[in-house]
Amino acid sequence: MSQARIARGLVVAASATALLTLAACSGGTPAPSGSASSAATDEKCAAFKDYGDLTGKTVTIFTSIASDSEAKPHIDSYKPFEECTGATIKYEGSRDFEAQLPVRIKAGNAPDVAYIPQPGLLQTLVRDNAGKVIEAGDLAVKNVETYYDPAWKGYGSVDGKFYAVPVGANVKSFVWYSPKMFADNGYTIPTTWDEMIALSDKIVADNPSGDVKPWCAGIESGGATGWPATDWIEDIMLRVNGPEVYDQWVDHSIAFNDAKVVAAIDKAGTILRNDKYVNGGLGGVKTIATTSFTEAGLPILDGACYMHRQASFYQANWGEGVKVGEDGDVWAFYLPSINADQKPVLGGGEFAAIFADRPEVKAFQAYLASPEWSNAKADATPNGGWLSANKKLDINKLVQPVDKLSYQILSDPKAVFRFDGSDLMPSAVGAGSFWKQMTDWIALGKSSQDVADAIEKSWPAK
Repeated sequence: MSQARIARGLVVAASATALLTLAACSGGTPAPSGSASSAATDEKCAAFKDYGDLTGKTVTIFTSIASDSEAKPHIDSYKPFEECTGATIKYEGSRDFEAQLPVRIKAGNAPDVAYIPQPGLLQTLVRDNAGKVIEAGDLAVKNVETYYDPAWKGYGSVDGKFYAVPVGANVKSFVWYSPKMFADNGYTIPTTWDEMIALSDKIVADNPSGDVKPWCAGIESGGATGWPATDWIEDIMLRVNGPEVYDQWVDHSIAFNDAKVVAAIDKAGTILRNDKYVNGGLGGVKTIATTSFTEAGLPILDGACYMHRQASFYQANWGEGVKVGEDGDVWAFYLPSINADQKPVLGGGEFAAIFADRPEVKAFQAYLASPEWSNAKADATPNGGWLSANKKLDINKLVQPVDKLSYQILSDPKAVFRFDGSDLMPSAVGAGSFWKQMTDWIALGKSSQDVADAIEKSWPAK
């Protein structure tokens, strides 16, 4: 499930400097030839020359990010493009984005650019609105092929055509823990799945009263209850069956109730449905279904739980005064694979699609796929909580330790990234039966086979 990143803006440069930059880059009155400011501006804008002179052109962008505080980093990140091309970027955000965007497209009132939070939504928009989602231009294609892992181009493609460039990313394959609790008990970070299970058994043995347990979890999320459990299944599918089978499962080349899928659900159950392992500080297995995902990891702070599997964006839920870091109150380690030589990574992200075939729109989309934008966005997000999978993102610009760790994982040559499966599946499954059945798996104790059978029956006919 996609989550909004938390961001705050930077103070912009002095107006005089901004004016000089604008003049030099967009065709206004240039700084005196040979001046230091002119040379600096020319160097700054060199990477923008392929976009051309876009003076007087306007590009509209529509996203789900509506609050001023969250929108400001995005708006600030567009300024280098505006200053060096002369274009104006007009930003609009709405919390009803996913409902409004299809309506606007059908009404002929689409924005020039929109941030799409799920590849599944992109597929729907393309297939339901013939010719209205525009294929990415050559420069956007070049940037994505140059600066991103090939998987990201695939997520922005529909029926063999490339439409949407990646703009943000998150890593879901994390286990949160207390470094102090681990150190005090002589526990080490597991590097394989078997080591993680052995650690869980050791924690059980060291706490015979059962007051402290290895794991805490929660999947309650209002109308989206169940999605954290689907993340568990996706991570385990990658680890047990590999990326090829994962892809077949997501696109329904194999049935949802295939034996491989049922085995993955069962493997998740060795943790999530094990009363000896869960739910530290919260109760037994069934409390997982009623515990909010935002609060599920907090028993770690009370010493009632040792581990909590949740994505990088969970850093926002620890609360004020909680230090996140290797020497902090909480930190995270990579959810181990079956063997240490393999590194499957589950994650999510957003993509920028365009709805107008104008040069300035295609140029702006290409900019969003460039190192210049990724680094500008990092600069404009001083409180952290944002990440890009762009290979040329300067890791030193990432503020939060978890963001740096996430980028290191994404950049690892051994890493095999796959997108959140439920976000790729048809919404009737990914945001429907999959969520519901995993909730019943926890709350009602339904068997893995019954759950998989029910989800398979819900898959839309082609």
